[in-house]
Formats: sequence, C-alpha cells, structure tokens
Amino acid sequence: MVAPQRELTAQQGVGKAPPSPGERKWSGGLSFDVRLAGLLGVLLVLCAVGYATRPDSFLTEANISTMLRLAAAIGVVSVGMTFVIISGGIDLSVGSIVALSSVWMTTVATQSYGPAVMVLCALLVGLGCGLVNGLLISYGKIVPFIATLAMYASARGLAERLSGRRTQVVTETGFTTFFRGAFLGVPVLIWMLALVFAIGWVVLNRTTFGRRTFAVGGNAEAARLAGINVKRHTALVYGIAGLCCGIAALMVVARTTSGASTNGLFYELDAIAAVVIGGTLLSGGRGTLIGTLIGVLIFTVLNSIFTQNNLDTDIQNIAKGVIIIAAVLLQGITARRRRVLKT
Repeated sequence: MVAPQRELTAQQGVGKAPPSPGERKWSGGLSFDVRLAGLLGVLLVLCAVGYATRPDSFLTEANISTMLRLAAAIGVVSVGMTFVIISGGIDLSVGSIVALSSVWMTTVATQSYGPAVMVLCALLVGLGCGLVNGLLISYGKIVPFIATLAMYASARGLAERLSGRRTQVVTETGFTTFFRGAFLGVPVLIWMLALVFAIGWVVLNRTTFGRRTFAVGGNAEAARLAGINVKRHTALVYGIAGLCCGIAALMVVARTTSGASTNGLFYELDAIAAVVIGGTLLSGGRGTLIGTLIGVLIFTVLNSIFTQNNLDTDIQNIAKGVIIIAAVLLQGITARRRRVLKT
C-alpha cells in the first residue's frame, strides 16, 4: 500500500507542473505570464523592424510561408529539447541525430521500399539514438553532457560513413509529393510543426508523464521517494527527443529533397537557445512549450531580417549569442527575486 500512496503524492504535489517564473494572478482569477508577454513583444518588435527595412517583401505571404517552413524542423527539435531540459538534462546530439536519420532514410535500399519505409526508418533511427542517450544517462550513470557529446560525434561520423560524405538525392516521388505539398493552402511541414507542438503541449501539461517530467527536473531524489521511476522516465524523455529528431529529419529531407551528413548542423545550439529564450530553466523543473515556440519564431524572424538585408552570418551569430546571454541573466535575476520574496 505504500507505493500507491507515494504515486498519489507524486501526481498531486511533487509531479505537478509549477507556474512559470513570470506568472501573475489577476483579481478575476485569470493567470497572465509576464515573460510570455515580453517574448511576444520582442517578436512584434522584430516583425516591425523587418517590415520597416523591407516593406515590399518581409510581410508577404511568400516570405511568411518560407519563414515558417524553415522554422518547422528546428521547432520540432526544440519540442524534444524542452522535455529534456525541463527534466534537468541537456542534449548536444540532436543535430547529429537529424543528420543520421536523414542519411539512413535516403539510402537506395530504403527508398526502394517506398515512402512508408523511409518515414518509419527516420523515426526508428531517431528514437533509437534518443533511447541510447537515455539509457547511458539513467542506467549507465553518465552525465548528460558527456553521453550526448559522444552521440554527437558518433552519429555524425556514422552518417558520413553511410553516405560516403555524398549527398543522397530522394528519388521516391511519392515522398516529396506528399511532404512538399499543402493542405487547406498551408504547407504540410507547417501542419507537422503545429501537430507536434500540440501533442507536446498536451503531454507536458495534461498528463501524468508531463507532471513527472517537471518533478524529476525539480528534484530527482524527491521524485524517486514519491514513487516515480526516475531512471525509466529519464530514458523515455531522451527517447522523445530522439523521436522529434527523426520527425525533423523528414522535414529537412522534404525541404531539400536530399539526405546528407551535414544536415542538422548547429541544430543543438538553435534548439537550446530557443528553449532558454522561451523561459525554460537550464537547471530543470520549470518551462513552457509556448515560450519555446515563441523563441523559435524570434530566431526565425531575426534570421530573415539579416538575410533580406544581406548582412553577414557572423553578425547573426553574434546577435544570437547576445540574446542567449541576456535570457540566462534574466533567468538568474528572476530566480533571485523569487527567493527573496519567499524569505
């Protein structure tokens, strides 16, 4: 009878998703997240800057569609990264997993079996790599930084080995016809991004699995004492991150019609940046997928502004670095203020 009672405690207390650091309550009982409002403000300001610099092309339907399609893959990867960071971990291998999944699904042998096998191959490769990360971290007791760094190197190396460092072109027309198509006038890639975010939000905020994720990230030992199998849950969280990488590989291959070992380059940095900008604490235990989505859109709009104004990529990288540092400093200030208010 002890275990059920502990599980009940985990679901009612320890495993409950805490409010965001910037959340405020109005007299009517409605909650309002100041941080998310600030992120939306930043996004709107960037859109205004983009329109002011390129009024003839920035807010056109074609450019908006292009930005969203470019954001689709990194957005899906960021969903998995949000789960990982909320659980108190980190994943440096997501870009390499995307590359390996894209290469494996575009091999001649795989394509000869049709688009369904290609899709299944990408998902299984991504899921497998994620589970390997999770098992090494949870049961092998290797710190996440080292385990995922090893996967970062080995997955990219295996992708180069499989492809012979050559770009593998998609010859299966059924695959490209579907994933490069549109539904109700909206590209399929954007629908996929919306679907993954919607499922991720429901899992994180409306299921026991999501509550356990917050609990493990907030205090792993307390979660264990409350009856949560922390090791198994950690492995599953990294499996979700790997599965998201497999889905992102489908998007990248659909957009470029090719698989290459260079796919997903620097995705880990972009995903971590989007998650941190969105308000998820690097220490774990707190986070929101809505913030992650806004973070992805902020970086996408920023990239579009730089591209349309013919600015060098090094300036883009400097701007990203400044934004990341500012977000982390803001997290520290918010955490200190919260501790002061509690005392």
